[in-house]
Amino acid sequence: MTFWACFAVAVLATWRVTHLLASEDGPADIIVRFRRLLGQSPLGQLMDCFNCLSLWIAAPAAVFVSRRPLEWLFCWLALSGGACLLERLGQEPAVIQPISQAAEGDRNDVLRTETDRVENRFGGAEDAESVTERTQ
Repeated sequence: MTFWACFAVAVLATWRVTHLLASEDGPADIIVRFRRLLGQSPLGQLMDCFNCLSLWIAAPAAVFVSRRPLEWLFCWLALSGGACLLERLGQEPAVIQPISQAAEGDRNDVLRTETDRVENRFGGAEDAESVTERTQ
């Protein structure tokens, strides 16, 4: 196989094994039992992070692609990066909506627009002054 064919196969294999270990139960719940056995140990926490786990899965896969140590280092990082990109492709895209423009005279530098109103216990709003007078 050519270098690029080996690389593509290694990226797909890295994604598949990493996804299996990080996000799936596995056949007969083997993976979920293994994850439960590891618990909150460092290895258990590694199983919860797709990006972290992909680094470890990509390391032996890079041997399949590369022939020299320096080549292995870059293939290792590239395989992990490729698996992370594939994982992101499968997620729902983030929707970013613009903030509506404030009308003239509105203050948009504070979070609350009505600072002098207080909610009473019946669900209505009162002036802060009337609440203060009533409680004195």
